[in-house]
Amino acid sequence: MENLVLDCYEKISTASTRMLAAASNGDWDALIEAESDCSAIVNRLQVLGENGPLSDDGARRKMQIIRKVLAEDAQIRALTQPWLNTLESLLRGQVSQRRLRDMYV
Repeated sequence: MENLVLDCYEKISTASTRMLAAASNGDWDALIEAESDCSAIVNRLQVLGENGPLSDDGARRKMQIIRKVLAEDAQIRALTQPWLNTLESLLRGQVSQRRLRDMYV
């Protein structure tokens, strides 16, 4: 069971790396696809559950993977945040334009 659990964490790490590469390249479709893959693996991990404690080596490997994924997540957020801010600005501008138009119609 430990091998299955660690395999899931490894796959999450791989998906996270793909997400970071996609975000770095501005490939939003690939980012969404990798995030979906990651989510499916997390769901599988939840189904497997943590049936008993991991060995010392297994627990160390799990923590290494989690730290790597969290670091990549921070980088992904830094890369995607400007895009989200731009989108939010555009949406706010459209709402403001519509309100202004509605006031004078």
